[in-house]
Amino acid sequence: MQTSVLEKYCDARLPWYTIYPTVAQFSTVVGAEACEKWLQRLPVNESVSLYFHVPFCRSICWYCGFARSITRRDSPILEYLAVLRKEIELVGAQVPQRLPVSDVHFGGGTPTLIEPAQFGALMELLRRRFAVSKTAAIAVEIDPRTFTLATSEALAAAGVNRASLGVQSFDPIVQKAINRVQSEAQTERAVEMLRQHGVIRINFDLIYGLPNQTVQSCVQTATTAVAMRPDRLAVFGYAHVPSFKKNQRLIDEATLPDSPARAEQAAAMANTLIAAGYRQIGLDHFALPDDELTLAQKAGRLRRNSLGYSADTRHKVIGFGPSAIGRLGDGYVQNEVEAGSYSDQINARRLATAKGYCLSLEDRVRAAIIERLMCDFEVDVPAICITHGFDPVPFLGSPERLAMLAEDGIVEVEKGSIRVRQEHRFLTRAVAAAFDAYLGAPLC
Repeated sequence: MQTSVLEKYCDARLPWYTIYPTVAQFSTVVGAEACEKWLQRLPVNESVSLYFHVPFCRSICWYCGFARSITRRDSPILEYLAVLRKEIELVGAQVPQRLPVSDVHFGGGTPTLIEPAQFGALMELLRRRFAVSKTAAIAVEIDPRTFTLATSEALAAAGVNRASLGVQSFDPIVQKAINRVQSEAQTERAVEMLRQHGVIRINFDLIYGLPNQTVQSCVQTATTAVAMRPDRLAVFGYAHVPSFKKNQRLIDEATLPDSPARAEQAAAMANTLIAAGYRQIGLDHFALPDDELTLAQKAGRLRRNSLGYSADTRHKVIGFGPSAIGRLGDGYVQNEVEAGSYSDQINARRLATAKGYCLSLEDRVRAAIIERLMCDFEVDVPAICITHGFDPVPFLGSPERLAMLAEDGIVEVEKGSIRVRQEHRFLTRAVAAAFDAYLGAPLC
């Protein structure tokens, strides 16, 4: 890929468009009262997904961009669980009785810091309050460095059937530079324990663009990961935003790769995974041929939500825990980010919604266009607009942006249909940005 094109379009600050509009547009105008009304409007016969944010880790990873708290003690986690149970009861009192649930995801932080007995009790409460399907996908994010045999047994007993392991990089030099030293053996052991207990659907998270990372170390990481044969791999680009995330200031910016190097690393990892038999799913996921994501992509029903790519066709997500984002029928809601503020609201018997966004009809059209670009690398704009009852012309994005993208050979545009060229899929976010009505920054 030409360096000039990368410099023009490859901006790590562009949204990843897991949701649209992005969190930057959320407002305190949408608060607990709105969230309560939206929960009450959820159809009783439509399944939803549940997301739980567990904001605790034993140590800080310098690259991390998520809301989390570092603790060596278990008492803060137990206190959090007590509040979380109250939130489940509060939400359960608002939604239709025994609302059906098709997916449950525990993220963080490190959800597996929850003691085995406590995790089992939490799942029991969920099943009492919600109609969790017997075939529901129940996923948990795992830090292999703190994972134990007892936790593995507890996950299996609670019905967990997918585990997502944080790996990032197997290169010791990179690991030291991001304060996440994790041996290959630790990861292998976690995978083995999970599979021995029947949790056989395994995801790995990898990152490129980290300090001291090279193409060679990226390829080696991908090769090592492939040897453990996870079902899926997510390969994310590191976003360095030290002005927002203070822990990232501990990273030496001089050791970060530039845009051309990042693109080369991403391509090298993708090529390694594809050569090993994985199929590329959207912008940053890879899956085995028989995986649900691969089948969803083939069928044209791949989705993108706040957790990344998904085969789940449900539109609605209820978020629990500090900073958790939910998507209800009317729009987005986000809980208080700070654990203390979140707990104060819940303990006062109020929903912890801090801000959100009420979706307009135009937002829904733009969101649909952006989602198809991020999932399929192409979109029939007129078809989507007509489905929503809109004139396609105003939704062809910024004419200047699209014309620039076409002139530079990034996209092909024909009768309102837009396709990202194969060799420029790395720049899909820049194409999606052409349909973002709230993105003010120019592309060049």
